Amino acid sequence: MDLKRKIGQRIKGLREEKNLKQEELAWQSNLDRTYLNHVETGKRNITVASLQKIVVDGLKITLSDFFNHEFFKEN
Repeated sequence: MDLKRKIGQRIKGLREEKNLKQEELAWQSNLDRTYLNHVETGKRNITVASLQKIVVDGLKITLSDFFNHEFFKEN
């Protein structure tokens, strides 16, 4: 699986764990909902600035906690 999809799946999983709709997370992250949808499905390359907005501002976790997940561990 490529990195774009891993990041998207991780964002979606955390969003669902926190019972947030895409609209809510997009609003909290100050991003467009359509952009967030494309990130979650791996259709868009995400910038570091947008990733920080989603993870830190929207999901309220650190970037290190975001990347400290089995999706990002090498086999």
